[in-house]
Amino acid sequence: MQKIIETIVSIPAIYRTIFLLICSNCFMTFAWYGHLKNMASKPWWLAAIVSWGIALFEYLLQVPANRIGYTALTLAQLKIMQEVITLSVFVPFSLFFMGEKFRLDFVWAALCLCGAVFFIFRK
Repeated sequence: MQKIIETIVSIPAIYRTIFLLICSNCFMTFAWYGHLKNMASKPWWLAAIVSWGIALFEYLLQVPANRIGYTALTLAQLKIMQEVITLSVFVPFSLFFMGEKFRLDFVWAALCLCGAVFFIFRK
């Protein structure tokens, strides 16, 4: 177990942050939007309770991700990275899980985020 922990700690902070934020965003996306498909006929308060339960796992990953990321990134870089990851998780979720049709707006949004990444990470 000690060797596993040492291996994880030896991974650069940015990569650990990215991994944790991707996992966190999967939970977040299901917490925020999954009930629209799976619980549409249930009372809103039940959907809220289920969503809160899912969101707990999001926060258990997101808080350490931000703490780790803040050791290597500025707050602005961390936030922009979070937004890129959010869109990267949301688009497949909306297409494959929710059955939404692909729209060119997804591409334009991604290009805008690429611009944000460029400006926030440039030296």
